[in-house]
Amino acid sequence: MDLNYTSTQDAFRAEVAAFLSENLPEHIREKVRLGKRISKADTEEWNAILNAQGWLAPNWPQEYGGAEWDAVQRQIFEEECCLAHAPRLVPFGLTMLAPVLLKFGSEAQRRHFLPRILNGEDWWCQGYSEPGAGSDLAAVKTRAVREGDHYVVNGQKTWTTLGQHANWIFCLVRTNTEVKKQAGISFLLIDMNTPGVTVRPIELIDGEAEVNEVFFDNVRVPVENLIGEEDMGWTYAKYLLTHERTNIAGVGFSNAALTTLKKVAAGTLAGGRPLDQNPHFAARMAQVEIDLMAMRTTNLRVVSAAAAGQAPGAESSMLKVKGTQIRQELTSLLRRAAGPDAMPFLPEYLEGGDNQDPMGPEHAPAAAPNYFNMRKLSIFGGSNEVQRSIITKAILEL
Repeated sequence: MDLNYTSTQDAFRAEVAAFLSENLPEHIREKVRLGKRISKADTEEWNAILNAQGWLAPNWPQEYGGAEWDAVQRQIFEEECCLAHAPRLVPFGLTMLAPVLLKFGSEAQRRHFLPRILNGEDWWCQGYSEPGAGSDLAAVKTRAVREGDHYVVNGQKTWTTLGQHANWIFCLVRTNTEVKKQAGISFLLIDMNTPGVTVRPIELIDGEAEVNEVFFDNVRVPVENLIGEEDMGWTYAKYLLTHERTNIAGVGFSNAALTTLKKVAAGTLAGGRPLDQNPHFAARMAQVEIDLMAMRTTNLRVVSAAAAGQAPGAESSMLKVKGTQIRQELTSLLRRAAGPDAMPFLPEYLEGGDNQDPMGPEHAPAAAPNYFNMRKLSIFGGSNEVQRSIITKAILEL
């Protein structure tokens, strides 16, 4: 494969960079740059700007309102967005559910749900994990029993990211208990305003209620909200997870984080010597940069294969494992680089209410919360231990 960008791709990068410079609202840019929390209103504002440009759904066909970019263009777009400090695109509707709808959904489902994702009418969350069924998703116990034109759903989902903002959830539900566990699962779309749905936030170690528990008590869901065939949800779930895991790798986010780390480490410490001149710290920075360069090459191999029409397989698991390790190491190094200034936990600063300049490095107030939050990366989307098993089976053809 050719790892050099073509002149057309370089021109596209310049176009994206210019658009971001002119259109990304400064108040949102500063929040992202300093590690402050992005509100739902911020996300909606940025999504509307991208949608007006036709860039909100880079991987969707133009027929459904997407940009229909190839895999390399999408990679360039992600890199430039991260370097410009644009907020991440919330993936649940745009890059997780949408590919499933496009491949397995009915035309009526596509025509109804896809426009609503683009214009912000629907916010989606993911109903996969349950107590006792996290990395082992085939163990889901949430039941959906068909009664006429409806499924009656009972059970619980947990670790539901941004569920407090969502009005729809795509769920793995058990519709058949008489077959092996992978074969009895269906993929169901549930309106969260339906009677019987309860959302309870979970406060994480960084102080933010980012994830939730979702309870279903005799929730009636129309049969037309079933994706594909009954009992085939495991196939659709695996397809979705290949997209999620590649996204978790976050090459663009790591590039931006490395730039920030280098800036902080180059600052003069109390002893009068920049931290990046400390041999031990400099060696760790060099190692993570080398790892990132290698992963970026692997990512380009994957997107090049995708551009040629190949579906990511074990490669997405490789990216997930290495990508999460790199992102965790970068947050660890930034926290160390900020030193004692990273110790205070300032919720009002992270929420954007404190406009005063922090003491020490300007990224210091977010360093510790981000470090703690990033511990989750090696668990969600399928734990790294599970990904290693997937890689092993693929290589050994077990």
